[in-house]
Amino acid sequence: MTDAPYRRLLRPQDDRVVAGVCSGIGRYFGVDPVLVRVAFALFAAVTWGVALIAYPVCWFLIPEEPAGTPPPWRDPTDPSWGRPV
Repeated sequence: MTDAPYRRLLRPQDDRVVAGVCSGIGRYFGVDPVLVRVAFALFAAVTWGVALIAYPVCWFLIPEEPAGTPPPWRDPTDPSWGRPV
């Protein structure tokens, strides 16, 4: 398996609260998913709940991560790092 030359926005299998949308966005941008969840909650409160429509839309549009995909935070000091898993 070769790595894509670009990052992909995927919903992870392992770090979900509801559907993994906020976790996937957090991984894509390299921030803690909890911060994305808090930002989404604040955004939903500021827009009087209208932003809650975005979550199911993202749930439908963002593909799910394939099973067995290694986490993106692999340790570069690990001797197997850089090799396909």
